[in-house]
Amino acid sequence: VQLQASGGGLVQPGGSPRLSCAASGYIFRIDDIGWYRQAPGEQRELVATITSGGRANYADSVKGRFTISRDNARNTVYLQMNNLKPQDTAVYYCYADITSSRRRSDYWGQGTQVTVSS
Repeated sequence: VQLQASGGGLVQPGGSPRLSCAASGYIFRIDDIGWYRQAPGEQRELVATITSGGRANYADSVKGRFTISRDNARNTVYLQMNNLKPQDTAVYYCYADITSSRRRSDYWGQGTQVTVSS
């Protein structure tokens, strides 16, 4: 099982990029899936997650600005980020709770850099 993230890059303050993360491999079920981020010198923190039933959970710092969604048919999660601020600069990691043919485990993507700067 692999998670492949895309999107991000250098964004101006107020910008609205979208991150995508696709899970691949022999997947039986994906429960929670979502995004964490880690800024330089900081610990990794939750950004947003979404359950298989579509219930979303957001960090207070992104509520009202970010929207998480998922496409279960494509095993893909999206993070629409609006009104980005410099403090949103971080490496964003995709996360998923996946049951494969053998076991249930947490999986992480490789991370995608988001830099908010003018």
